[in-house]
Amino acid sequence: MTEKRLLMGNEAIALGAIEAGVQVVTGYPGTPSTEALETVVRYADRCGIYTEWSSNEKVALETAVGAAYSGAKALVTMKQVGLNVASDPLMSLSYIGVKGALVLLVADDPGPHSSQTEQDTRVFGHFANIPVLDPANPQEAYELTKLAFELSHEFEVPVILRTTTRVSHSCGDVELAVPDPARVEASCEGFVKDRRWTIFPRLTAERHPWLENVQVQLSERFSELPYNSVSGSGKIGIIASGVSALYVKEAVKGSEGLFTLFRVGTVHPFPEQVALSFLKGVDKLIVVEELDPYLEEQALQLIGKAHLPVDVYGKKNGFFPGSGEYNVDIVIDGVNKVLAELGEPSSLSHASPAVLREELPPLPVRAPTLCAGCMHRTVFYAFKQAAKQLKKDSQIETIFSGDIGCYTLGNAFPLNMVETCLCMGAGMSIAGGLSRTNPEVKQVAFIGDSTFFHSGIPAVVNAVYNGADVTLAVLDNRTTAMTGHQPHPGIGVTVLGNPSKAIDIAGVIRSCGVDSVKTVETVSLEGCIEAAKEAMEFKGPSAIVFKGNCVGITKSGIKLTIDPESCTGCGFCVKQLGCPAIFLPSGEEKPVILDSCSGCGLCSQICPSGAISEGGVKK
Repeated sequence: MTEKRLLMGNEAIALGAIEAGVQVVTGYPGTPSTEALETVVRYADRCGIYTEWSSNEKVALETAVGAAYSGAKALVTMKQVGLNVASDPLMSLSYIGVKGALVLLVADDPGPHSSQTEQDTRVFGHFANIPVLDPANPQEAYELTKLAFELSHEFEVPVILRTTTRVSHSCGDVELAVPDPARVEASCEGFVKDRRWTIFPRLTAERHPWLENVQVQLSERFSELPYNSVSGSGKIGIIASGVSALYVKEAVKGSEGLFTLFRVGTVHPFPEQVALSFLKGVDKLIVVEELDPYLEEQALQLIGKAHLPVDVYGKKNGFFPGSGEYNVDIVIDGVNKVLAELGEPSSLSHASPAVLREELPPLPVRAPTLCAGCMHRTVFYAFKQAAKQLKKDSQIETIFSGDIGCYTLGNAFPLNMVETCLCMGAGMSIAGGLSRTNPEVKQVAFIGDSTFFHSGIPAVVNAVYNGADVTLAVLDNRTTAMTGHQPHPGIGVTVLGNPSKAIDIAGVIRSCGVDSVKTVETVSLEGCIEAAKEAMEFKGPSAIVFKGNCVGITKSGIKLTIDPESCTGCGFCVKQLGCPAIFLPSGEEKPVILDSCSGCGLCSQICPSGAISEGGVKK
């Protein structure tokens, strides 16, 4: 009995995987993919599914591979930059294949909204010879997840389910075949020893022809699937995939007779048979896609191979933006540029919202900032003061390298404390490189607790092994804060809520050979400054683990206020900290503390006149 339910795209993917009989789900949290694994967690006990947040995406994939080698059905979740971390095992896995089924949910982030890159996973699938499915809405996300497991099991290859932020986070009615998942008695035969599971050059040479043949078989199969559909009868063709196909559908509303739309749901291997049939019926081709010109290149190759007289209009000749997230207006503008180029009298009109665009009030500007009371602000301020003292005493400058996490916001005014940020775990390594080319400058690297376990440990080992004069500041707020407060190995609890052994960060750093390691609570600014000075004066690798609470989880319950009689209006608290809870009203001389204050007490520790305290009583 089917049932319709309003679901987020990531929730639909999770339920599709459960219905497909998934037995092992691993991943690393990263927007916009996170909710898929978190949805599985809600059903894990009931359905007998092993679920874990792994230490990074490479480990997550390798764990799932072990399950798939044993004949189990496994799902791995990550965002697009996480695929870079997992790429080493994935590239080899495409040659070896799997026995059960293995699906990778990889969520791309056009825009980007919360990522370092706009990389396109469709292109990665092409590069790695791994099939890629590209749903356009939550219903397709649900259906294509189930198809991904079927294809992976039948062809014995990993399959990528590529979504984008709009698909993962949009909501829609989804018709579920199994509305209330229960325990699935899915068994696997277990690991059977076979030379196939050990990759050597000879095995790679043997398997490569098999892998290329699988691409041909998949292309033929994909041409038969309903997710690759042709509609309309116009002589101008439009090809699109994913959410871009929905933008096209809305953009051409009322002018459908002018176009023939080819929606591609299985983007790699490219479904050549149905694509060729579509191309033979059009004179011109418009390509609408996020992010790279993948479909455009596939169409151009097919047009050339078949010697078709079809002109193509897309990213490569400037009719559509080469980067960034699309929307209906961007698609309308692009299609109208093509129509003008073709001399077509018809043109598409922009939608007319109930409130005209020019009448909409401007959105308030809110610069990204650390939360009010965030422990990271205390650490940044402490190092800022320690660096000033180091420069005063020894004429030594400092460079501060950052990493991926909430604490990247330490680069914002007025802290200005993060001067490099590349990718997860890179801060310590970059600081090591800077120490070689800037030997008279002290290097400090900031890293979060979850990122430390993700990819920070090898950088610590490298710094010790090669004798880099670097200070590592680990910001331990006991959660993966930026992606929604997921647990990690340092917390002592798994994603299912089961107790586990908490890995001591300071102990790990000591075991790597760092001689100067301290643990400091962030409640005392003076203690943090002293620890920072001592670590920066140490010659060779040093580390401080700063412990505090994430105010998104734990608040002190204390509300600080400013005593207007004691306050001199110097503005020191506003100018130095950039805390969003301290506000200077327009036209006023003295700041006030808003209700968003979490009571961390940092402002009271730096106030020159002692005017800030609990209850506003002068200290």
